Amino acid sequence: MIKIKVPATTANMGSGFDCIGIALDLHNELTVHEADAFSIEAAGSESTAVPVTKDNMIYNTIEQFYAQIGKTVPTLRLSQTDNIPMARGLGSSAACIVAGLLAANELSKQGLPREELAQIASSIEGHPDNVVPAILGGLVVGAIDSGEMKYVKITPSDELSFALFIPDFSLLTEKARGVLPITYSREDVIFNVSRASLFIASMMSGNWDNLRVATQDRIHQPYRKQLIPDWDAIFESSMEFGAKSVLLSGAGPTILAIVMKKHEDEFVARMSSRLESLQNTWQLRALRPDNEGAQVL
Repeated sequence: MIKIKVPATTANMGSGFDCIGIALDLHNELTVHEADAFSIEAAGSESTAVPVTKDNMIYNTIEQFYAQIGKTVPTLRLSQTDNIPMARGLGSSAACIVAGLLAANELSKQGLPREELAQIASSIEGHPDNVVPAILGGLVVGAIDSGEMKYVKITPSDELSFALFIPDFSLLTEKARGVLPITYSREDVIFNVSRASLFIASMMSGNWDNLRVATQDRIHQPYRKQLIPDWDAIFESSMEFGAKSVLLSGAGPTILAIVMKKHEDEFVARMSSRLESLQNTWQLRALRPDNEGAQVL
């Protein structure tokens, strides 16, 4: 039997579109057994949406891994518990890919190091901002060059808390990408490059007052926020109540506020009251970074 847990991730961080992500302490769990008959069991708040056939993303990833090493997948029984909300911008798909890779690596006894698994995960996902922090933990900056992923892992400060506003509606990544323009002006590209650079420098130096500017974006958030009711109200209220920055988590619709840990309780209490007046139902959760990444237990 193999047991695995994989953290949620928040990606983009405003200006770092498709290249910056942070692992958070909310986890999916997977148990894998070799068995006489194939089966998948799903648990969690959205378990009814999880495929229990061989179209399951975790099982698909295991198949891809075995195909790459030229072996046949043994007959398996999978049991997954999904605590990461699906299609909410918290890396639920990346968590499935990572769980499948770790399971396949253990089952096949290939013993590939984390760095190599991160390369495979990035090639499957197409960008590194969710899968790499899910595997390695912490804050990861990544880029893919000619099929090879380069990255740097940074340990986020324990002074920060990440407050997630998770709505009662989903937003598929395909739809969120569909509203983006095909081309951007030089001005907009320079705007984002400067702010993504400032974000990394600020996270490394602890200059938290820079985060409001460092997470500004002209590549994806101005277009995606139109798909998210209550965006303006949550943004304005969060800044009013002391957030250092407010941004989309991944492609959305979850909204992320970066707050000082010492002010977390006050922020959550005040924002929880404010959320009651909004048109949609929002769950507010304050999480810490997961600096360990996916684990084989």
